[in-house]
Amino acid sequence: MRSEEVAAWGREFPVRYLVVREDEDGDPEELWARCADVEGLFVDRPPLPREVLTLRGCAADSALARAVTGVDGEPVRLLGVVGLTIRPGDSAVWGPVQFWDLEETAVLAHRPTPGEPGRVDIVLGAGVREDRECYGRKPSSGPVEIEVWAESLDPLGPVAECRAIDGLFGERRELPDEPVQLLGCEAAEPLLDRLRGGPGGDAGEIWLSALDRNGRTMTGRRLDLSTVTARPSVFGGTLIDVIVTGGLDPYDRPPRAARAVREVWFEGVPSTPNQWAGFDAEGRSEWLDLTHVGRYDPQAGRSGGTYHLDGRHATDRKGVLLALGEALLGPGANYGRCLDSVQDYLCGGPEVVPPFTLVWHDAEIARGALAGDVLHHRGESYFDAIVELLQEYRVTVQLR
Repeated sequence: MRSEEVAAWGREFPVRYLVVREDEDGDPEELWARCADVEGLFVDRPPLPREVLTLRGCAADSALARAVTGVDGEPVRLLGVVGLTIRPGDSAVWGPVQFWDLEETAVLAHRPTPGEPGRVDIVLGAGVREDRECYGRKPSSGPVEIEVWAESLDPLGPVAECRAIDGLFGERRELPDEPVQLLGCEAAEPLLDRLRGGPGGDAGEIWLSALDRNGRTMTGRRLDLSTVTARPSVFGGTLIDVIVTGGLDPYDRPPRAARAVREVWFEGVPSTPNQWAGFDAEGRSEWLDLTHVGRYDPQAGRSGGTYHLDGRHATDRKGVLLALGEALLGPGANYGRCLDSVQDYLCGGPEVVPPFTLVWHDAEIARGALAGDVLHHRGESYFDAIVELLQEYRVTVQLR
């Protein structure tokens, strides 16, 4: 089922959202509702409560340990966003892989791991964003493998592995939940059955998909319809408004700045360069999330040619990536949403592959704006890192 096939309903206002059930492959399979709009979706997240965690048994020669202990220079104290990937340590034991985020992470202390020469314990202060799929449980009753990721140290791979984490697992205070209101809904039978108190069929994974004016799916969020009520719609007629309580994690909702970005994209994939330039960091992040590269094929792509990057608005990481995507693939496209995926695309896949020439106009704007954004594993700024990455993969970069 394609969203364009079910997005029309013959009313004077367009369908902006679909509620759909996805199949096992993540493709839309069953329509649950067409909706004119949504309220309560865009919220500015409250700050995460600060917690103290201890990474036990990190190798002393890992990038994380070397950075926080100051082996390679001044000790690093602020790590920004840190990702944790946790999986069972015994391949014979089944257990879910968990993905956690630590936000605004600060190094509080470090010390040698008792009884384990060559390893250190690192104490962190951070806001913990829980893997909601596992509800605070360990992935298995046995040992676990823990990878630590920190883009501020190395955007291309994990910066450490540790033996255990103190303070991660356990109950956390539930945040206040603002209901999501699906306005002007034309509900299909599975949703009507759910509203009548029935199971609503084989629900599987239900998604709230945001559409553009042409019925194309721009983006989506997983939606829990366990607690739903309905009322006659403010749009009138036979439509209903559906109120979903507890259906979206407060930390998984787009910020208010994203709404203005989606209004631009609602008219279709942007065709004019630099339409993202006037948005703040959150708006640029949303814009980058909405961009696409098309079908990925390692054998696809053409090499050669000269491309021009407009660097006037490349004042942060997202701005650099957006300007790069527009230079190589045009408005509405990206050539990577982080350095890691830029590297992937340089290896083949999108329409343009090395070798080619990139003329970066007004490069000093990005160089100056990102001078303090240092990737500690490389000892250089984000600007220098992306230039060197391009050059490493046979891109001739001309800074103007």
